[in-house]
Amino acid sequence: MGEHPKIACGVFGAISLSKQPIFPYIYWGLRAQNHRGHQSHGFLTYLNGEFYAYRSLDLVPKIKTSAIHEWFKRLPGYVGIGNVRYTTSGKTDEKSLLAGTQPVIASTNNFKVAISFNGNVVNTFQLKNEICKHFPNFTYECDADLICHKLLIELKRWNSLEEAAKACIENIDGAFSVAGITKDGKFFAFKDPHGIRPLCAGYSPERSVYAFSSESVGLDINGFYRDFELEPGEFVTVSEKGFERKQLKRERKAFCAFEFAYFARPDSIFNDKHVYEIREEFGRNLVREYPEAVKDADMVISMPETGDDAAFGVHEESGLRWERATRRHRYVTERAFILLEKERYATIDKKINILASKVKGKKIIVVDDSIVRGDTTRVTIEKLRRMGAKKVYLFVTYPRIIGPCFYGIDMATYGQLIGAKHTPEEIAKIIGADAVCYQSIDGLVKATGFRKDELCLGCLTGEYPTPLAQKIADEMKKRFLEGCEEPGRLYEIPEFFGES
Repeated sequence: MGEHPKIACGVFGAISLSKQPIFPYIYWGLRAQNHRGHQSHGFLTYLNGEFYAYRSLDLVPKIKTSAIHEWFKRLPGYVGIGNVRYTTSGKTDEKSLLAGTQPVIASTNNFKVAISFNGNVVNTFQLKNEICKHFPNFTYECDADLICHKLLIELKRWNSLEEAAKACIENIDGAFSVAGITKDGKFFAFKDPHGIRPLCAGYSPERSVYAFSSESVGLDINGFYRDFELEPGEFVTVSEKGFERKQLKRERKAFCAFEFAYFARPDSIFNDKHVYEIREEFGRNLVREYPEAVKDADMVISMPETGDDAAFGVHEESGLRWERATRRHRYVTERAFILLEKERYATIDKKINILASKVKGKKIIVVDDSIVRGDTTRVTIEKLRRMGAKKVYLFVTYPRIIGPCFYGIDMATYGQLIGAKHTPEEIAKIIGADAVCYQSIDGLVKATGFRKDELCLGCLTGEYPTPLAQKIADEMKKRFLEGCEEPGRLYEIPEFFGES
């Protein structure tokens, strides 16, 4: 129901040890992860020292049978990477979006590398200044360009892919899960030292194809087995022996808690649990935490589809009927959280159909995954009131968001977060609910199976795993509370970094 924040990207990469065409695997791996980015998509394959790339805006397209051979000619090779993206850095005009589409390539003399990445870089100005010493005309449209050029510089310096990855892991502040290919066809992946964004590895049943994927559904769709989730600061390559794993640097694990509430597909696996099972437990937690609202309610409805699993948990724990009175219009594919401000409100009502006869005169628990700005939440509750709902209790699986994200979710300023300046009681009044019932942080943590110190909870607690993000957040919070207007994404403000 809430106007969901945007995630940066979905990554998929694969190599065929038997030298079979890799494009079909990359294609399906991205199709399964299109929920992670709708603005653009790209494929890149490798053959005989050459990279072949295709990039375009919008969703990964359906491919007609008659066009398959054309795609194979366009993207030949036995190793490849792909990306679906929503921008959390840079400009959002069409030209910039296309220029910022991944995968990206960097080259100099005898060195060349291509990467697909999910995450967000915080120390962008430091990296840009360093890269400009080697590439004076360097400009970039997305953080992948920064990581790719940094990797290239280190590759040239060390003549070792492992050492180059290690330098990136040690010197980049932010979240980055990377899959890439070198000029000689070496296929690799690595994660930041906190392992903030997901990236798992798997292989085909006959072990002839090995792959990396942001989520396990990218492996599932290809019929692959999931082998492992990359550890924080881990570097993995593929050889004839399969995966070769090396731990290059490790800090406190800080896996993004928001993956569980909204971003990940319910059938993906994190920490050996299916996401939908965790979301069901979120629902059970809410029943235990808010017994009075449950006692007063007549029924449960969900905001499809991210509220569905938690609504089932509420139903199971409470015994209240889960009334399936909200349905998504399947072919209205514009996602409200991705649309720009002026487009968002015109679309939200068209996406979800609420059956008036089912809610009239009822006291309703509405289950949703999160509240960010609160604007479209208010619009939907107004709609329920017009349909005759007697009471509306909003059950929210993700605790109150009080701070920005620096790691790949586009909620980067305090000012855009309703929870940064209002209590749950105040939020209930603003959006027109009888009560806003957030799951507790401890409840969320317990349901995930992670320890509290293994999750990034920065947007909930104000405590961030990387030093520069913490510094920026603290300074901008101080300015925000003093009434200063935020000029944009905090990590893109040159003045803050002493830049002109």
